[in-house]
Amino acid sequence: MISHKAYSLTEATRKLESYCAYQERCHKEVIEKLKGMRMIPEAIDQITTHLIQENYLNEERFAKSFARGKFIIKKWGKNRIVNELKLRQISKFNIKSALTEINEKDYHKTLDELAKKRLTQIHESNIQKKKKKLADYLLYRGWESNLVYEKLKELV
Repeated sequence: MISHKAYSLTEATRKLESYCAYQERCHKEVIEKLKGMRMIPEAIDQITTHLIQENYLNEERFAKSFARGKFIIKKWGKNRIVNELKLRQISKFNIKSALTEINEKDYHKTLDELAKKRLTQIHESNIQKKKKKLADYLLYRGWESNLVYEKLKELV
Protein backbone atom coordinates (compact mmCIF):
# COMPACT_ATOMS: atom_id res chain seq x y z
CA MET A 1 0.00 0.00 0.00
CA ILE A 2 1.35 3.41 -1.01
CA SER A 3 0.84 6.08 1.58
CA HIS A 4 0.72 9.67 0.39
CA LYS A 5 1.84 12.45 2.65
CA ALA A 6 -0.95 14.89 3.35
CA TYR A 7 0.14 18.51 3.10
CA SER A 8 -1.38 21.40 4.97
CA LEU A 9 -1.99 24.56 2.95
CA THR A 10 1.02 26.21 4.64
CA GLU A 11 3.32 23.21 4.01
CA ALA A 12 2.27 22.98 0.38
CA THR A 13 2.73 26.73 -0.07
CA ARG A 14 6.27 26.64 1.39
CA LYS A 15 7.15 23.59 -0.72
CA LEU A 16 5.97 25.33 -3.89
CA GLU A 17 7.80 28.55 -3.00
CA SER A 18 11.03 26.52 -2.89
CA TYR A 19 10.07 24.70 -6.10
CA CYS A 20 9.59 28.03 -7.91
CA ALA A 21 12.61 29.71 -6.32
CA TYR A 22 14.88 26.88 -7.51
CA GLN A 23 14.13 27.58 -11.18
CA GLU A 24 11.54 29.42 -13.26
CA ARG A 25 8.29 27.46 -13.57
CA CYS A 26 5.16 27.88 -15.66
CA HIS A 27 1.64 27.72 -14.25
CA LYS A 28 1.08 24.28 -15.78
CA GLU A 29 4.09 22.78 -13.95
CA VAL A 30 2.97 24.29 -10.64
CA ILE A 31 -0.59 23.00 -11.02
CA GLU A 32 0.66 19.50 -11.97
CA LYS A 33 2.98 19.50 -8.95
CA LEU A 34 0.10 20.49 -6.63
CA LYS A 35 -2.18 17.83 -8.15
CA GLY A 36 0.61 15.32 -7.56
CA MET A 37 0.58 16.41 -3.91
CA ARG A 38 -3.16 15.61 -3.90
CA MET A 39 -4.21 19.18 -3.19
CA ILE A 40 -7.87 20.08 -3.78
CA PRO A 41 -8.74 22.57 -6.55
CA GLU A 42 -9.49 25.38 -4.06
CA ALA A 43 -6.06 24.94 -2.45
CA ILE A 44 -4.40 24.82 -5.88
CA ASP A 45 -6.04 28.14 -6.82
CA GLN A 46 -5.12 29.72 -3.50
CA ILE A 47 -1.47 28.61 -3.64
CA THR A 48 -1.10 29.57 -7.30
CA THR A 49 -2.53 33.03 -6.57
CA HIS A 50 -0.12 33.43 -3.64
CA LEU A 51 2.86 32.41 -5.81
CA ILE A 52 1.90 34.96 -8.47
CA GLN A 53 1.33 37.76 -5.94
CA GLU A 54 4.65 37.06 -4.22
CA ASN A 55 6.38 36.92 -7.63
CA TYR A 56 7.50 33.29 -7.31
CA LEU A 57 5.49 32.53 -10.41
CA ASN A 58 5.66 34.78 -13.46
CA GLU A 59 4.70 33.36 -16.83
CA GLU A 60 6.47 36.07 -18.86
CA ARG A 61 9.69 35.66 -16.88
CA PHE A 62 9.42 31.88 -17.32
CA ALA A 63 8.90 32.19 -21.09
CA LYS A 64 11.87 34.54 -21.52
CA SER A 65 14.16 32.37 -19.41
CA PHE A 66 12.99 29.24 -21.29
CA ALA A 67 13.58 30.82 -24.71
CA ARG A 68 17.04 32.11 -23.77
CA GLY A 69 18.07 28.79 -22.24
CA LYS A 70 16.87 26.53 -25.05
CA PHE A 71 18.43 28.78 -27.67
CA ILE A 72 21.79 29.24 -25.94
CA ILE A 73 22.22 25.78 -24.43
CA LYS A 74 20.32 23.44 -26.76
CA LYS A 75 20.61 25.60 -29.89
CA TRP A 76 16.91 25.30 -30.68
CA GLY A 77 15.33 27.39 -33.40
CA LYS A 78 12.30 29.63 -32.83
CA ASN A 79 9.75 27.08 -34.12
CA ARG A 80 10.77 24.49 -31.53
CA ILE A 81 10.83 27.10 -28.74
CA VAL A 82 7.35 28.36 -29.70
CA ASN A 83 5.94 24.80 -29.86
CA GLU A 84 7.41 23.88 -26.47
CA LEU A 85 6.00 27.05 -24.90
CA LYS A 86 2.58 26.30 -26.43
CA LEU A 87 2.72 22.81 -24.90
CA ARG A 88 3.18 24.56 -21.55
CA GLN A 89 0.08 26.68 -22.25
CA ILE A 90 2.00 29.96 -22.41
CA SER A 91 0.00 32.86 -23.90
CA LYS A 92 0.72 34.22 -27.40
CA PHE A 93 1.70 37.53 -25.81
CA ASN A 94 4.32 35.90 -23.56
CA ILE A 95 5.63 33.73 -26.40
CA LYS A 96 6.12 36.83 -28.54
CA SER A 97 7.82 38.56 -25.62
CA ALA A 98 10.08 35.52 -25.05
CA LEU A 99 11.31 35.55 -28.66
CA THR A 100 12.58 39.13 -28.21
CA GLU A 101 15.22 37.59 -25.90
CA ILE A 102 16.94 36.08 -28.94
CA ASN A 103 19.33 38.43 -30.72
CA GLU A 104 18.90 38.19 -34.53
CA LYS A 105 22.65 38.29 -35.23
CA ASP A 106 23.32 35.54 -32.66
CA TYR A 107 20.42 33.56 -34.09
CA HIS A 108 21.91 33.47 -37.59
CA LYS A 109 25.43 32.88 -36.26
CA THR A 110 24.19 29.91 -34.21
CA LEU A 111 22.38 28.40 -37.21
CA ASP A 112 25.55 28.78 -39.27
CA GLU A 113 27.77 27.11 -36.62
CA LEU A 114 25.25 24.34 -35.98
CA ALA A 115 24.86 23.58 -39.70
CA LYS A 116 28.62 23.54 -40.33
CA LYS A 117 29.29 21.32 -37.32
CA ARG A 118 26.52 18.88 -38.31
CA LEU A 119 27.72 18.78 -41.90
CA THR A 120 31.14 17.47 -40.75
CA GLN A 121 29.32 14.66 -38.90
CA ILE A 122 27.26 13.49 -41.89
CA HIS A 123 29.20 10.82 -43.79
CA GLU A 124 27.17 10.57 -46.96
CA SER A 125 28.57 10.68 -50.49
CA ASN A 126 25.21 11.31 -52.18
CA ILE A 127 24.74 15.10 -52.14
CA GLN A 128 20.91 14.92 -52.09
CA LYS A 129 20.92 12.52 -49.14
CA LYS A 130 23.49 14.69 -47.38
CA LYS A 131 21.29 17.77 -47.88
CA LYS A 132 18.22 15.91 -46.65
CA LYS A 133 19.99 14.70 -43.50
CA LEU A 134 21.17 18.22 -42.69
CA ALA A 135 17.76 19.73 -43.40
CA ASP A 136 15.95 17.12 -41.27
CA TYR A 137 18.34 17.75 -38.39
CA LEU A 138 17.91 21.54 -38.47
CA LEU A 139 14.14 21.40 -38.96
CA TYR A 140 13.77 18.96 -36.06
CA ARG A 141 15.62 21.45 -33.87
CA GLY A 142 13.05 24.07 -34.82
CA TRP A 143 14.86 26.25 -37.32
CA GLU A 144 12.59 27.94 -39.87
CA SER A 145 12.49 26.16 -43.22
CA ASN A 146 13.38 29.25 -45.28
CA LEU A 147 16.56 29.74 -43.18
CA VAL A 148 17.39 26.03 -43.38
CA TYR A 149 17.09 25.93 -47.19
CA GLU A 150 19.14 29.13 -47.61
CA LYS A 151 21.84 27.54 -45.41
CA LEU A 152 21.78 24.31 -47.47
CA LYS A 153 22.30 26.27 -50.71
CA GLU A 154 25.19 28.09 -49.10
CA LEU A 155 26.95 25.07 -47.56
CA VAL A 156 26.23 22.00 -49.71
